[in-house]
Amino acid sequence: MSRLRGLAGLLCAGLLAAVAGCGIPDRTDVQVDGSGPAVSAGSSSFGRGEPPTRTASGADREAFVLNFLAAAAGEPERAYARVKQFIAREDRNRLAEKQGSEVAINVVRLTEKPVITENAGGLLTVRVPVQQVGVLRANGVLGPPVVTDTEYRFSLRGSAEPGQEGTEAGGYYVTDPPSVLLLDTLSLREYYQTRTVYFWNSDATRLVADQRYLPVAVPSERLVSEAVKWLIGGPSEWLRQGVSGLPDRTALINNAVKTDGRWEVNLDLPGDDRRKLEKLGIQLAWSLSDLDGPLQLTTRNQSRVTIDDLAAHRLANPVYPLTEGPQRFTVYAGAIHPLAFEAEAIGTVPIRTEDNHDIVSAAVRRAAEKTLAALVTTAGGGRQRLVTGSGVAPVQVMTPGPQTFAAIGRPVWLRPLGAAQPYGLVVADGRLYRFDDRARMVPVPVGTAGPVSAVAASLDGHRIALIVGGRLCLSAASLDGGVVSLGPVRQVATTLTDLSAVDWAQENTLAVAGSTNRSAVYEVGVDGVLQTPLVTDVGARVTHLAVYPANPTYVLPTVMMMYEANGVSYRFRSSSAETIRGEQVLDVPPPPAGGRAGSPTAPFFLF
Repeated sequence: MSRLRGLAGLLCAGLLAAVAGCGIPDRTDVQVDGSGPAVSAGSSSFGRGEPPTRTASGADREAFVLNFLAAAAGEPERAYARVKQFIAREDRNRLAEKQGSEVAINVVRLTEKPVITENAGGLLTVRVPVQQVGVLRANGVLGPPVVTDTEYRFSLRGSAEPGQEGTEAGGYYVTDPPSVLLLDTLSLREYYQTRTVYFWNSDATRLVADQRYLPVAVPSERLVSEAVKWLIGGPSEWLRQGVSGLPDRTALINNAVKTDGRWEVNLDLPGDDRRKLEKLGIQLAWSLSDLDGPLQLTTRNQSRVTIDDLAAHRLANPVYPLTEGPQRFTVYAGAIHPLAFEAEAIGTVPIRTEDNHDIVSAAVRRAAEKTLAALVTTAGGGRQRLVTGSGVAPVQVMTPGPQTFAAIGRPVWLRPLGAAQPYGLVVADGRLYRFDDRARMVPVPVGTAGPVSAVAASLDGHRIALIVGGRLCLSAASLDGGVVSLGPVRQVATTLTDLSAVDWAQENTLAVAGSTNRSAVYEVGVDGVLQTPLVTDVGARVTHLAVYPANPTYVLPTVMMMYEANGVSYRFRSSSAETIRGEQVLDVPPPPAGGRAGSPTAPFFLF
C-alpha cells in the first residue's frame, strides 16, 4: 500500500467510531505548479515504526516532501540524524542540533496543499502552509507551540552524488531548510502511539488522565520502563494545578525487567513510604492498561508491593466511580423529561414536580448516594437564574440563586472530593463562575483574555475545557480548601472557527461544535493533534452539546452524543445524527385543544 493511501485511511478513522465525512484533512495531496507530474501517492519500503529514508521516494518530488515532514518521527536521540539525511550537506549546519531532553519537534497541521513550484531554470521551491499545534519533547509530552509561523519555505535540488544525478537512487535534497524539526500531525499519528498515564489529585483520592506519545519503533519490552519514567517526570505543565507528581528525587533503578512472567520495577523512592508505593502501583496498573499479569514494585530499602494481576488490580481500583450507565433527558415545554431509546436505560426525573418548570437547561450528576442538580431557569424580564440542590433523588430542596443574568450557559458539576461540598462551573454573561448546591455563585478568574462562552468538565473533575474569546482552551481545576481555582490556560489548536459548544468525548478528546464553512461537530484531541469530523453539516449553529464520555470503567459499545441546533435536538448514532422526536420524550401531557406540541431542547445525560 502506498504511504498516502495509508495516511488517507488514518485521516478518516476517528477514535469515536465512524464519521460522516473527512472535512479538513490533516494531510493533503501535494499541489504542483510548473513542470513535472502531479503524483498524489508516496511510496516507501521501510521497517515498522520507522519513517521513510531520503531515497525511499525515488524521483517522486511530492512524496519526498511528505517524507521530509515525517523524518523527525521516532526515538528522539536520532531525530536530527534522520532529518539531516534529507538536507544537502552544505546546508546541514543550518539545523542546530539539541541533545537529550532538549530535543524538540515542532508539530504542525497542514492547512493547505503544499505547493512545489519549478521555475524556468529548473529550481524547485516548496511552500508548506501550516497551523502550529505544539512542541513534542523527548519525554513524550506535546506542549504548546513556541513559534507562530504560518508557513515554511525551502528548496529542493537533485542528488549531486556522482553517477546518480536525476536517477531514482539519487532522489532529492532539501536546501535552505527550516531551522527547526518539523513533523506533520498525520505522521505523528502514524509513527507514534498515544498512551494515557494517570496522576493522583492533591489528596490522592482520584486519578487524572494525562497523554504521552511513544514512538511505534520502541520495543514493547520497554513500555513498563517508559511508563515509570513518565510518572517520575510529572504531569504536563497545564495539568500541574490539579494533580500531584511523585516525590522529588524519585528514580528508576535500571530498567524494568520481566522475570518468570512477572514485571519487576526497582525504585529509589524518598521516604520509602509503603502507602505511596501502593498508590504508585494503582497508577501503573492504569497507565499500563493493555497489560495484565503480575508486577512487583521494590524500593532501594526493600519495601515491596506485589500486584498479582494488573487487570484484576484495575477492577479493584476503578479510575472512575461509575456503577450505572448514563440516562438521557431533555427539556420539553420548560420541564425535564426522560428520553426513551431502544436498548437504553430510562431514568426518572431527578427533581420534584414542583421544581420542574421554567427550565432552560440542566446538569444532573450522580455523586455516591446523592444526586447533584443544577437548573438554568427563566426569571422574568428576559433574565435567567441558576437553581441548584443536592440529595437523594428526587432532590427535595432546590435553592434559587439571588443573581439573574441575561444569559446562562449549560452548567457542569465537578466530581466532589468525598463528602466535601460539591461545586460546579457555569458561564453567565461571558464570565466563568463556580457554584455550589445552594446556588451561591463566585467569579473564577480565567488566565486568558476574552469572553467565556462555554465550559465542560472531565469525568475526573480536574480537567476543564473552555471556549474563551472564540478559542478552545484547557485548564486544570484545583478544589483544595473548598475553593475552585484554575491553573494556566493551554490553547488547543483547531481549524474549526466560530466555536459554540464543547464537551468531553473521551479521556483525552473533546467534542467541539464550530464551523468549517458549514456548522459541524468534530472530535479534537486535548493537544490538537487529532481532529476528526463527527457531523460535517449540522445545518445550523450548535447551541447545546452533551456527551457521555467514553472511559475505561463503564464501557459502552457506541458513541453517546446529543446536541441542539436551531431549536431542534439530535442524537448522534455512530455515523449520522437523527432528530429526537416528540414521541421519544416520556410523560408529556397532550397539548391543549388547538395547540401545537413542543420540541425537545437542551438534551443531557445523567451519570
